[in-house]
Amino acid sequence: MVDKRKKVIIIGGGFGGLFTALDLANDAEVTLISDSDHFTFRPLLYEYLSGEVEAWHIAPQYKELFGNEINFVRGTVETVDFENQNIKVSTRDETFDYDALVLAVGGVTNFWNIAGAEENALSFRGIADADELRNQMTRALDEISPTLAPQDAREKLTFAVVGGGASGVELVTKMSDLLTDAFNRRGLKGAPRVLLFEMSDRLVPGMGEDVRAYVEKTLLETHIDVHLQTRVLEVKPHGIVFEHNGEQTEIETVATVWTAGVKVSPLIENLDLPKDKSGLLLVNQTMQVKMRENVFALGDIAKVEEVAPILAGTAQLANQESALAADNIRAFLSGRDLKTKPFEELGEALSLGTRNAAVLVGGNVVGGALARDARFALYTSRLPTWHHRLKVGASWFFEGTTPRPLQPLGYS
Repeated sequence: MVDKRKKVIIIGGGFGGLFTALDLANDAEVTLISDSDHFTFRPLLYEYLSGEVEAWHIAPQYKELFGNEINFVRGTVETVDFENQNIKVSTRDETFDYDALVLAVGGVTNFWNIAGAEENALSFRGIADADELRNQMTRALDEISPTLAPQDAREKLTFAVVGGGASGVELVTKMSDLLTDAFNRRGLKGAPRVLLFEMSDRLVPGMGEDVRAYVEKTLLETHIDVHLQTRVLEVKPHGIVFEHNGEQTEIETVATVWTAGVKVSPLIENLDLPKDKSGLLLVNQTMQVKMRENVFALGDIAKVEEVAPILAGTAQLANQESALAADNIRAFLSGRDLKTKPFEELGEALSLGTRNAAVLVGGNVVGGALARDARFALYTSRLPTWHHRLKVGASWFFEGTTPRPLQPLGYS
């Protein structure tokens, strides 16, 4: 039995932090600290971009999720004193003491020191990022006349996505469907151009060959311009410079969106804790940071022993880690032995536009509208708290998940 007066502080409100907090709510005095006032269910951020879901579906306020069971503090963590076991937050005068600490701040976009990328490329990690991208697509469409020649319209509606992993593929297919639909609705000539850049020789690395084959087929059918084995050299305000087979090319773009990886947050960089060469925290299979038994870490910032590379950085891994972390925090606070458990690959589900998806079921890939519906059903079950799942599930069932067209700005 855990003494409910024990204090657990969780820094970061992504999958790992949020679900650990919810799991521990009845066992200790839990405080979650985040610089945002809401959670973001990132696997459905692409559907928010396309208008298939609303912001409240995937970005509920922490206070709405927590009620009175969990303390929520909005602010930036300034210092962590491991010896005295307290934390200073930018928005509060007092410090926060802890008996157990959970580090779950997640990563930040990694621009890999590419010239102009951080200054000029759009990230795609939150609601504000999706809003900005949607606005840029709409503004660009508004500037195109129906009398413009097809080749000129194509040049003026060129977007680039950097990173051919799952995030890049899901984003580029949504963008292509939205822009193509807008061309048809507005009577524009020709078609938009959406470019996808990937440094390696394959898309969605880490996923199975059957899924990859379906992804490649979809991108071909939707006329997305895929550039493999291509290195981005520079991102300009309205252009991208890249190299393939030693030849450099520059293309004008409306915008470039960056999905080519994440790195640890500045907070983690500045903490005096054991890390690997990439800056990830070294974490035991109990989810404890090495050499700090009352500090737990999970998610994008943690390098956990014996975790398969295919799971690294995924929401499903953070969910599984949160359950183990919560169990072990209870054990730690009550003086019991901590446990380990293997983390499993729970299946693959990719959105591939507004009408299509790919879901791996029983070793077989199911695609099309059925897979799209299955993906929504799967993610309904993974939303936080039963009451939020119920509200969102009812909304999707009764109101549907029809995409919202890119209407002209000011249109009502």
